[in-house]
Amino acid sequence: MPSSPGYKRNYKKEYANYHSKPKQVKNRTARGAARNKLKKSGIAVAGRDVAHRNGNPRDNRRGNLAVKTVSQNRSYARTRTARKRNPRA
Repeated sequence: MPSSPGYKRNYKKEYANYHSKPKQVKNRTARGAARNKLKKSGIAVAGRDVAHRNGNPRDNRRGNLAVKTVSQNRSYARTRTARKRNPRA
């Protein structure tokens, strides 16, 4: 159990089971491309997150990207309708 005392996370196993999956690699690459796109257009993104307004990390059209603080970008529930209800999106 993760909350029990003395529990040690197995990061190698977590990476193998989740982060190295092809879908996650594609999404991570797309998020990096979004950051680079904003950097090249002269927008400061250091220390902040690049938010995708429609929630799709592969949709890197300039109109779909916004720079937000980490707490703003990661504070909504991850559901299909969360962005529709979230006024900051």
